[in-house]
Amino acid sequence: MKIFSPMLFTDLKNYSKEQFLKDVVSGIIVAIIALPLSIALAIASGVTPEMGIYTAIIAGFIVSLLGGSNVQITGPTAAFATIVAGVVAKNGLEGLAVATVIAGILLIIMGILKFGNLIRFIPFTITTGFTAGIALTLVIGQLKDFFGITYQNGESPIETLEKAKAFITNIGTINYQAIIVGVVCLAVLILWPKVTEKIPASLIAVLVGIAMVKGFNMKVNTIGDLYTVGSTLPKLHIPNFALAKKVLPDAVTIAILAGIESLLSCVVADGMIKKHHRSNTELIAQGCANIGSALLGGIPATGAIARTAANIKNGGKTPVSGIVHSVVLLAVLVALMKYAAFIPMPVIAAILIQVAYNMCQWRQFVYLVKTSPKSDIIVLVVTFLLTVIFDLVVAIEIGIAIACVMFLKRMSEESKIESWTYDETGGELMDVPKHISVYELSGPLFFAVAGNIEMIKTKKFTKVVILRMRSVPSIDTDAIKCLTSFIKKCKKKGITVVLSHVNSQPIKAMQKAGLTKLVGKDNFCKNIEAAMKRGIELGE
Repeated sequence: MKIFSPMLFTDLKNYSKEQFLKDVVSGIIVAIIALPLSIALAIASGVTPEMGIYTAIIAGFIVSLLGGSNVQITGPTAAFATIVAGVVAKNGLEGLAVATVIAGILLIIMGILKFGNLIRFIPFTITTGFTAGIALTLVIGQLKDFFGITYQNGESPIETLEKAKAFITNIGTINYQAIIVGVVCLAVLILWPKVTEKIPASLIAVLVGIAMVKGFNMKVNTIGDLYTVGSTLPKLHIPNFALAKKVLPDAVTIAILAGIESLLSCVVADGMIKKHHRSNTELIAQGCANIGSALLGGIPATGAIARTAANIKNGGKTPVSGIVHSVVLLAVLVALMKYAAFIPMPVIAAILIQVAYNMCQWRQFVYLVKTSPKSDIIVLVVTFLLTVIFDLVVAIEIGIAIACVMFLKRMSEESKIESWTYDETGGELMDVPKHISVYELSGPLFFAVAGNIEMIKTKKFTKVVILRMRSVPSIDTDAIKCLTSFIKKCKKKGITVVLSHVNSQPIKAMQKAGLTKLVGKDNFCKNIEAAMKRGIELGE
């Protein structure tokens, strides 16, 4: 299979006029959904509103053109909000642009190296944990605007816990008019879809919020009060790559999250359209999209699960719908962006709180806590807490480390070495001569359990030790080393070790390590009957 094979060119081979009309309608609807979200997510990321639109236009177009999914919609997402805000606070927009370009390059390299399938090696408990953690950080970040809080002394907290502390400290500055606008718009976001899904609830909430603030002359901050809103087209800007070393950790964070989120979105979309995405192509496209977004004034982008799902539900079946979505947003940027200045900040907060609720998967979180093994619950909760307290990379690194340790613990518990005097074969009991000791080995033999091999006991009258390995699927270097040591000790005592039913991977590993020569070809038997026969011969 080709590493890079855009889905658009495959879909256009059998494209029809009917599907084009469906893609156009879906693209327009998704653009309407993406408009307020892109503005809200840009503000949550600590950048200007139009940068969110730039991202949706540029990244959305590039991924639709080059991506490996039929229906993926790409743009700014909630997962990036706190990460981007942190980068901007530390290194400014220039640092963010450099980090995003490097992240794009890393994504392209990941695609070329065929890392697309590695998503399956990240446990579900980890993705659920960090997704819930991101959702909580997003909500905490919106409390200020939702409640109309005013921070004293020019405070501008970056970390989630700092934001929570600042909110509590300044709770006395609550603006009740802001709360009213926020609550009403949040209610619109929740209730409007029950009326109709043809018109996005976020658009209605924006219109209701503007009408309330303007109609009742409410003292509530709007986007125009805090930002200068422009409608200029994106311009090419080459950032200062001297910052590359400084922002490299942030670039790695962006690349990891963009890869995970995009491929997860593709997997969800696959289940809805009953098709399969091209993961490596998608990574390369996401890399190109992030580079393009950064060079043209945007922020990091990734596949947006909610917008992708909306695309599918409204009839989009090919990347053409994603291209239409970008073109419509471009038209809106030029013609209507100036009106975004009227949007009240509590409306933006309400939209993002609903986004956080939809992405948090709290039911799935609770279900996992109730039904999962303790080790998986530990991974889930630790990943969640680390995402909130520190950041995503720390959460994923430690989460995977804990998951690996827990997995090794479970595997070590499954690996056993047990002695027996007879076995039931074919309904008959097999007699074991006194000079033969038989040990049943089961489970993978790896470093965590390798030492158990040397604990096998022999008696003075033992002449043959049979190691029955039919239930050993794999063996590693540590286990081979211990097995070699055991066999050598037995030889010194005049005891012969016979191996029964050695599986494919262990036999190859033994051959490579020279263990087959040490044991002897005749002492490798295909089953326990042959091994027992060999043991009796050696005892005569």
